[in-house]
Amino acid sequence: MCQSKWRFWKLSIFILLFLTMYNIFLTIKLMYASSCDKNQPDVLFEPIKAEPPAIGCSDKVLESYGSQPEISKSSTSKSLPDNRDIENDNRPLTVKYNFKLDLALGRSDDRMRYLLFDNVIVGDKFVHLTGLYKTSLATQSSLDKIASIIESSLHWGGPISLAVFAGSEKELNGLLMYIIYLRKCNVRIKERVSFHLAILKDKGPKKILIDDERISKMGCDDPIGVLKSLLKEVNKGVSDAHIYIKSSLNFFLKGISPWRFKIPYPQNVLRNLARKNCRSEYTFLIDVDIIPSKGMAESLNIFLGTQKCQGKCAYVVPTYELYERVAFPPDKTDLVRLANKGLARPFHHKVFIYNQYATNFSRWERFQDPDMNIRISHTVTNFEFLYEPFYIANDTVPPHDERFIGYGYTRNSQVYEMFVAGYEFLVLSPIFTCHWGLQVKKTRPPWREHQNNLNRRQFDQFKKEIFARYNKDPLNMIKPKKKKN
Repeated sequence: MCQSKWRFWKLSIFILLFLTMYNIFLTIKLMYASSCDKNQPDVLFEPIKAEPPAIGCSDKVLESYGSQPEISKSSTSKSLPDNRDIENDNRPLTVKYNFKLDLALGRSDDRMRYLLFDNVIVGDKFVHLTGLYKTSLATQSSLDKIASIIESSLHWGGPISLAVFAGSEKELNGLLMYIIYLRKCNVRIKERVSFHLAILKDKGPKKILIDDERISKMGCDDPIGVLKSLLKEVNKGVSDAHIYIKSSLNFFLKGISPWRFKIPYPQNVLRNLARKNCRSEYTFLIDVDIIPSKGMAESLNIFLGTQKCQGKCAYVVPTYELYERVAFPPDKTDLVRLANKGLARPFHHKVFIYNQYATNFSRWERFQDPDMNIRISHTVTNFEFLYEPFYIANDTVPPHDERFIGYGYTRNSQVYEMFVAGYEFLVLSPIFTCHWGLQVKKTRPPWREHQNNLNRRQFDQFKKEIFARYNKDPLNMIKPKKKKN
């Protein structure tokens, strides 16, 4: 009896020791298990997923569903070549391209219509340049006009804050691919430009799909051709939507993305997004197809370092339209020469003269500059409603009212509030900006007229709020109703 109990006890001890050693063995094996590629660099952070991905490390099409972009299973398709050594870089998209975007973590705009993402991709020297330059360039665009930033980055040496809008999932992916392409091919954009994003909140993009292999094959010598190819895919099925004009080294796009007919372009949301991500003392807010004159950022450093504004100041930079076949004027003298020949003229002079009329271009052209240093040519004395100059100011100026979307009353409503608030508009010389193409007045398309009418009704309420806010009505915008007999 005692012997049988002793044997059973020894067997139990043996089983317990065996199980203990086996557990230790499994633990050690898991700790030292090899990854997909032993030479693969450590990932800074991984997306949280229920199951670990069991996908080959060399696949190049990356996809995200509201999270960090990851390698897509679709890339294992036989239709895609298996290029295991493309740039010899298997890092996640977020690490490889210094990319920060999670579609589930955007912040809302003031009216809860859009999701906004700050600093999706930050220029390598953006923060450093902010400390060197007194003025940041702020601008906004969609995919169809974003190529204009190439020329602006050539002329503007300081930091640039660019807010972009994607009206569809296809356009978002096209935008991201083109931004990555621009950074790959243009060192100025890679160093100076920080990109921010706005999408629709409810019906906006839900996933990111970046074809890494395609980006690696995009030639750096044809940025307009690359953009044209992407736009064809984004706007597939829309005939004659894109007409490209090439003149010397000047490229620009005519036509707009098809979503613009149904989804108004949120200009003021983007302007505020670009402005609020500038870190310099002053901001120069322009549209993406408005090109600054060469060396402006450096000249502004000297001017703003010595200029003492008494009160509230906005420094107006004159804007001209340029004939497509001329070279960008290197200085004011050449610009005035082109204007005298009819090859340049004040912006919107034929389309809508009140847009820039108060700047008084003839007085600016007559102003004699003793040297190339920036100085005040004159003060705007004939301010009138609908005036919308491009100006340099502190970011303490009123924000752009985000109720105005699409076309009409987007910029002039903000400038009107500045005027009511007591800002003085001072025209600078000899700097300037240019827009390619001599514009002619033509019939406004129905969709644009519809947006303008909607914004006109919004302005009726806006001007009442401005009167209540400042208790001023310098342009007699608030007319008392006539009493009925």
